[in-house]
Amino acid sequence: MKRRFFLGAALAAIGTLTGPAMAQKIPLGELAGYINSIQSAKSGFTQINDDGSITTGDIFIKRPGRARFDYAAPDNSLVIAGGGQVAIFDPKSNVPPEQFPLARTPLNLILGRNIDFNRSNMIVGHSVDGEATVVTVQDPAHPEYGNIQLKFTGNPVQLRQWVITNDAGQQTTVIMQSLEKTSSIPSRMFNIPQEIQARGLN
Repeated sequence: MKRRFFLGAALAAIGTLTGPAMAQKIPLGELAGYINSIQSAKSGFTQINDDGSITTGDIFIKRPGRARFDYAAPDNSLVIAGGGQVAIFDPKSNVPPEQFPLARTPLNLILGRNIDFNRSNMIVGHSVDGEATVVTVQDPAHPEYGNIQLKFTGNPVQLRQWVITNDAGQQTTVIMQSLEKTSSIPSRMFNIPQEIQARGLN
């Protein structure tokens, strides 16, 4: 399940999107500025997998390049993005986590140091869906890695949801309860080698 979530690509809650019935489309520059303003953030989330199953948990983001998904029971999985890698920890296994490059996932497109939605061929969709602005982003150098669709509300701008579509067309939706900026997330939470050592998986 997690392998499909991140491999073809990588990472939409219970919480109602707020805003006017027909919101104005938020400009790309404003959306990129909002993402670039996020250094550390956290939220509860609900994940809808391609097979229709639902999982929940907490997400922690520390830009650039780091994210952590702690899945709640009974799943209890852990996914860490850090050090240019993504690691998937299976609580039922005693072997080291599966790892692959973060750059091969669309999640990398919002974890970068400086997001610029005006790069050529990066944006493949920019529209209004009722209350939200929806932006679909791909790596212009590697569209075969899939894409990530981001959903934002305005006043103020806030990321509410994303949908990852992998190279096989499978989709995973992550809905944030409320993404809150914070300065209190320790870097060790994104340290893959340290997590491997702590679990005795060397």
